[in-house]
Amino acid sequence: MRKFVLESPVFNLQSALDAAKFGVNRLELCANFPEGGDTPSGGMLSYLKSTIEIPVFVMIRPRGGDFCYSPEEVSVMKKDIELLGDLGADGFVFGVLDESGQVNQEANSVLIKAANGKPCTFHRAFDVCAAPLKALEEIIALGFDRILTSGAKNTVTDGMELIEQLIKTAGDRIIIMPGGGSRPDHVERLKPLSDFREIHASCKTKAVSGNQFINPDVQFSDDPEFFTHHLAIDDHVVKQFLKAFAE
Repeated sequence: MRKFVLESPVFNLQSALDAAKFGVNRLELCANFPEGGDTPSGGMLSYLKSTIEIPVFVMIRPRGGDFCYSPEEVSVMKKDIELLGDLGADGFVFGVLDESGQVNQEANSVLIKAANGKPCTFHRAFDVCAAPLKALEEIIALGFDRILTSGAKNTVTDGMELIEQLIKTAGDRIIIMPGGGSRPDHVERLKPLSDFREIHASCKTKAVSGNQFINPDVQFSDDPEFFTHHLAIDDHVVKQFLKAFAE
């Protein structure tokens, strides 16, 4: 019987603790939600590893924006992998492209080596590469364990055709993990594919902050809820995913 995995990206401590409590199988620990996720703090990782039991993969991304990094940025990514690995990271999430949108073989190879045998996910840099099927083979050859993808579209719904093709083409050589607007009904659609095993879903909601004071003369964001709400994990949505796995 297949073992399914629900991975959720988390951007703050309470979300991570709640995700583990609600039944999420693995965390993708990130910072900087507005830019899609950057490298998180070592302190956060260390605390989580001492508190929860599920695996914690860490995002390795030195900045927002594109995925074409300078040699200096790749050096920082390598150092982050080494440091966060020493703090107990169970795996790493990264992806480097070159100026033409191809998989940067040299940079990714350096980072894979720095991971020292821990599993590595090629993240949604895949969705903006120039040739997805060519990239699939290159990523497999590099030694990545999985690809996180929305099917080269904005959402899993829109990219489902390519996701299905990737799962069939990859077979058991690498895990194709759909992510980007994932819903429980996507699990139901993909379950007939024998090599579908994992899905990445934020299961996110907003929780009201406990803060009781707001200075009306100061705004840190155009979002009116920025200072009054925090990202949180929706227990009900997690349960829907787990139910879809079980059915």
